[in-house]
Amino acid sequence: MSFEFIKQLPKPYQIKELCPVSDDVVAMKKQRDQELADIFTGKSDKFLLVMGPCSADNEPAVLEYVHRLKDVQDQVKDKIMIIPRIYTNKPRTTGKGYKGMLHQPDPEKKPDLVAGIIAIRKLHIDVMEQTGFTTADEMLYPENQWYLNDVLSYTAIGARSVEDQQHRLVASGVEGPCGMKNPTSGDYNVMFNSIEAAQAKQTFIYRGWEVNTTGNDLTHAILRGATNKHGQNIPNYHYEDLIRLYTMYMKKDLKNPAVLIDCNHSNSNKQHMEQIRIAKEVINSCRYSNDIKSLVKGLMIESYLVEGSQPVGNGIYGKSITDPCLGWQASEQLVYELAEIL
Repeated sequence: MSFEFIKQLPKPYQIKELCPVSDDVVAMKKQRDQELADIFTGKSDKFLLVMGPCSADNEPAVLEYVHRLKDVQDQVKDKIMIIPRIYTNKPRTTGKGYKGMLHQPDPEKKPDLVAGIIAIRKLHIDVMEQTGFTTADEMLYPENQWYLNDVLSYTAIGARSVEDQQHRLVASGVEGPCGMKNPTSGDYNVMFNSIEAAQAKQTFIYRGWEVNTTGNDLTHAILRGATNKHGQNIPNYHYEDLIRLYTMYMKKDLKNPAVLIDCNHSNSNKQHMEQIRIAKEVINSCRYSNDIKSLVKGLMIESYLVEGSQPVGNGIYGKSITDPCLGWQASEQLVYELAEIL
């Protein structure tokens, strides 16, 4: 029982020098980041969609998906802001299986963390340069956030990470909106504690340094459903769940109350086509209650080029190798239908 130290990883500044961001992209991202922040502060009434593959498994398929998504964004830009979901590291409940592009730039080859760090930064930059989109990723490993801190517009903290102190403290220094998912138990209080910690100023150890953070006022809730002690999934996107969340938010001294609804995971019981119904139900709840409308800023949707999922090595281009996703036709139609309802 021991560690085998394989190789020293590059410092974040070295990776940033290797994969720099152009001045034009920096300016574009600044404008997009302000547009996104305005949604969470209530200055904008646009609806946010964070959508894309469950896992970004290879660059060509992801870029094709995002190019298609850009055409859709152009049609609904007056009502909806889309942030592509480019999730490059994947939590595994048992610790086994494909852990994302960070670990394996090629899912069929052995892990290579250095190549993975370069590949994920390059992918986020390529999306920005080619489409004018800025992107979202999950902060699975807090120490790796610094490799991507200048290229992400949206950061999510997962259900298994939200109770971890290091995730909460690092989130307090993240620039831009940072979503805290409810834990797998479904306990709202755990999620609210994470939001409170991330909105506060913090001092802690990070990457071998003593650091201070200013607090992130745009930290908010994500509802993704829960799992009870019998392993049964319990959704939390219904009208009553959203009213409960609003009531709890109003009793707390938190800035910019907001929530995104994750339409997949335990909310859909991983039945990917249910995302369509769930998305529309959430929109209808917003139409029925001004309180819910003020709180719900958008949705998370898992979609890709080809519907469903497949095992690693199956070779179907643009089909998820982790959780099943909506296919392109259903995804495109859903965005247009949501825009029409809004």
